[in-house]
Amino acid sequence: MEKTHPIRELMDKESLTCLSVSHDWRSGRICWRASYEWDDSISWADYQKTFTIESCLAASPRYFGHATVLEMFGSNGSEDVRKEIEELLKAGRHQGIDFFREPSFDITFMNNMHSNILGIRNGMHAIRAGGIRRHPLADPEMEVIVDGLNLARAMSFKNGAAEIPFGGCKCTVHSDEISMGDMERLGFLAYCLDRSRFFTGPDMGFPPELADVFHEHFTANITGGKKGPLGPTGTPTAYGVYLAIKAAAEFRYGDPHLREKKVLIQGLGAVGYPLAELLIKKERCPLIVSDVDEAVIQRLKQDFPEADVTEVDPGVVLDTPADIFAPCAMGGIISDEEIPRLKYDIIFGSANNVLAAHSQEEEIALAKRLAERDILYQVEWVHNIAGVMAGYEEYMHGEEADRGRLYAHIERVCGEGVRENLREAERLGITPTEYAYRKIEKRIYPDLTPSS
Repeated sequence: MEKTHPIRELMDKESLTCLSVSHDWRSGRICWRASYEWDDSISWADYQKTFTIESCLAASPRYFGHATVLEMFGSNGSEDVRKEIEELLKAGRHQGIDFFREPSFDITFMNNMHSNILGIRNGMHAIRAGGIRRHPLADPEMEVIVDGLNLARAMSFKNGAAEIPFGGCKCTVHSDEISMGDMERLGFLAYCLDRSRFFTGPDMGFPPELADVFHEHFTANITGGKKGPLGPTGTPTAYGVYLAIKAAAEFRYGDPHLREKKVLIQGLGAVGYPLAELLIKKERCPLIVSDVDEAVIQRLKQDFPEADVTEVDPGVVLDTPADIFAPCAMGGIISDEEIPRLKYDIIFGSANNVLAAHSQEEEIALAKRLAERDILYQVEWVHNIAGVMAGYEEYMHGEEADRGRLYAHIERVCGEGVRENLREAERLGITPTEYAYRKIEKRIYPDLTPSS
């Protein structure tokens, strides 16, 4: 019988608090390490009060090297899981994963590390940047790992495109929902975050209010809370996507104005809702919207009774014709199987990893399939990057973070930057996705020749 939570089972059986795998994409070497570093008597609510990330938290710490960890996988019947993780790291040229486990809370914190190249000399505690996302315990563990690795890879390119000095990573928290008043669990997550040396912002399953609690009690390595100087990052992200859609419309139709164009928005969450607001207020274009939460659709209609808003069931989104499709929910929705039935001119949205791909080679191949269908598409990390720009502005300047400086940055990168990406791709006779990868990958993989 296939195990649904093999890493959790292994770590709990072997009494491990930490499990790490490192991958050198230059040589192909893989290294596993494991340890027991804290006792169950630790009060995580006291993090940064009575102890820090450098404190000794176990009366009898234990450390295990590569050969011993391989034996652990074998004796636990998880050899296939180890090999699958290693293949994923190799396929995406990832640097590794750190697993931190607190069994008393049934929480596994995963630091999915793609690259540190852009951040290793930035002079700051954090050398990577990426969001923090929670998956419920019902989700199979390998799905959580795959999601985290795909998002981490996208973050390396997103940070490069956003012109900020940080490598890429993604934190996935595998646990039940965590309340804002649960200082024990939040203290543990803050410890893991600081130890992982990245700064983050809220993503799915991790509301902005939790970021405020983190920031107030435990760590400055999180931005994007509602009480922060710039507020949640969904609004600036939506503005960047809006500018990108207009640039794409200008490229495709010869006119950036969208009044006569029908836009389908999948997901009215932290980004999708403010994107819908922008399209209604500034473009007055007809919208088709879809969300699993019927209440948010009704709220949009009530907020804008004059708007032309039609709703469709989430199950038929990809079968619904529109001029422009803006996916703003979960990623991995477009594969080889879906492409033949799509009826859009443009696909530009905020969802991460829209294409169901595990490597940039797979992503480029799927983008070519879309181009063959005469659908204008570019990988989303070129234009859904205003959130990380906002996080960078807040991380660097704290309470002095400036909204005007941020929005000027967004307009340059998500407006003119997108227009340049589309023009250059056309000049070279390749897809905008392939051109974007060519442009950024030589910075992330300096020892490799860019994709041909």
